[in-house]
Amino acid sequence: MASYIAFCDSKGKPLLSRRYKDDVSQAAVEQFQHLLIEKEQESSITPPCFQHNGVHYMYVQYNDIYVLALTRSVLMNVTTLFSFLYKLIGVVEEYVKRVEEESIRDNYIIIYELLDEMMDKGIPQVTETKMLKQYITQKSFKLTRSAKKQKNVARPPTELTNSVSWRPEGIKYKKNEAFLDVIESINMLMTQQGQVLRSEILGTIKVRSRLSGMPDLKLGLNDKGIFTTQNGSDDSPEPGMPSSSSTSAASRARGANIELEDLKFHQCVRLSKFENEKIITFIPPDGEFDLMTYRLSTPIKPLIWCDVKVLVHSGSRIEIHCRAKAQIKKKSIANNVEILIPVPEDADSPTFKYSRGSIKWVPEKNAILWKFSSFQGGKEYSMAAELGLPSVSDFETPKLKRPVQIKFQIPYFTTSGIQVRYLKIEEPKLQYNSYPWVRYITQSGDDYTIRL
Repeated sequence: MASYIAFCDSKGKPLLSRRYKDDVSQAAVEQFQHLLIEKEQESSITPPCFQHNGVHYMYVQYNDIYVLALTRSVLMNVTTLFSFLYKLIGVVEEYVKRVEEESIRDNYIIIYELLDEMMDKGIPQVTETKMLKQYITQKSFKLTRSAKKQKNVARPPTELTNSVSWRPEGIKYKKNEAFLDVIESINMLMTQQGQVLRSEILGTIKVRSRLSGMPDLKLGLNDKGIFTTQNGSDDSPEPGMPSSSSTSAASRARGANIELEDLKFHQCVRLSKFENEKIITFIPPDGEFDLMTYRLSTPIKPLIWCDVKVLVHSGSRIEIHCRAKAQIKKKSIANNVEILIPVPEDADSPTFKYSRGSIKWVPEKNAILWKFSSFQGGKEYSMAAELGLPSVSDFETPKLKRPVQIKFQIPYFTTSGIQVRYLKIEEPKLQYNSYPWVRYITQSGDDYTIRL
C-alpha cells in the first residue's frame, strides 16, 4: 500500500522517513517541500493528496509537522491510508505526549520502532497502543525492550501472529465483569423565544472490559430501524440481564425507525457479521475503549430551558432575570447543572436573588454562573441579578452578543431511545460466569446554547 512514510517539518523538509518498498526513492520524499510550495502558490487551499512523476503524495498536517505517505500503486485504498496516518499520529502522541518537530527529533528512535511495528511491507499491522506498549517502552527519550522481547529478538511477539491484534492472550481476572456506558451528548441552538434552530445527538457506547481469556461478546440493541429489519429478530430483553436502570426514551414508539448517521465501530467489531445479519459481535480489547459512535440529527425539545430577560434602569443599572426549567420526566433528575449567563464587559457590583442553587460572579468570563447539584424534572426556578453599568446611558440598551451556555448530566436516560437489550459473554475455553452492567447518561454537548 505505502512505499514510504515520512515526518516532515513545517516547510515540508523530511525529519525522518521509513521505506517499505523500493519503487519510490528518497529523492521523491525530499521533493515534497518544493511540490508543497508550488501547490500553495497555485491555490490558497492545498489538496491533501496529489501526484507527481507517477508518485502519489498523501499527507496530514498536524501542529507544525506533516505526516506523509508515498506510493506508486493505483489500487490502494486511500481512506485506509489516511486512517493509518491519523492513527500513527495518535500512537506517537501516546509516547511523546505532543507531536511536533522538537519531539520528533528527540524521540526518533522510538518513532522508527513504531513505524517498523505498525506497518510491514507497506501494509498496516498493529495499531493499538496497548499492544505496542507491551514490547516498546519509553524512558528518557530512550527505547528499551521488555524482557519478553529480549528473550527472543528474532521471533515476533505472539500478539502479531494472532488474528486478534488488539488483545493479548493470558489475561486473567478473579471477577469477570463488563461495563457498558451508553453516553449521548446533546448539541442544540435555540432562540430566546424557545425555537430550536439546530439539534443533534452524538452518541458513544463505551466498554470497560475486565474479562479473562479470549471472550466473545454479542450485543443486542432495540433500534429496529437500523440493526434489524422490519421482520427481524426478537429484541425482547435478555432474562437476568443486570442493568443500572431502565432507559427512558424520547421516541419509544414500537417500530419507529432510528436513522443513525456517521456510524463507526471499533476495529474489534466483525463488520461482515454486522452487514449481513445486523448483529454486533466482537472480541474486546482489555480495558476501556469506544465500541461504537453515532450521530442522530432529529428535532428534540430542550431538556433544560432558560428564559432570560434584560432590563435597563435609570442610574446606569441593569437587571437580568432568568427562569430555568427542567423539561424532563418528574422521575428524572439532572445533575451538575450549570447555566452561564453573559453580562456586558464593564458590568460590576452584582447583587443576586435566587430560589435555589448557588450563584457566582465570574468577572474573567463576564458572566454569571448559576449552578445546581440536582435539578428534578418538571421543576422551575428563578433568579434575578442587578449590576452596575457606568458606561450605559438611560436610553441605551446593552447588547449581549454571546449566548447562554448550559451544561448538565441526566443519568438513566437516552434521548434517542437506543437501549441495550442484552450483552452475552462467552469464553469457550474457560467458561466462567460473567457479570455485564449497563449505564445510560444523557449530557450537554460542547454547543448547548440559547441566543439572546
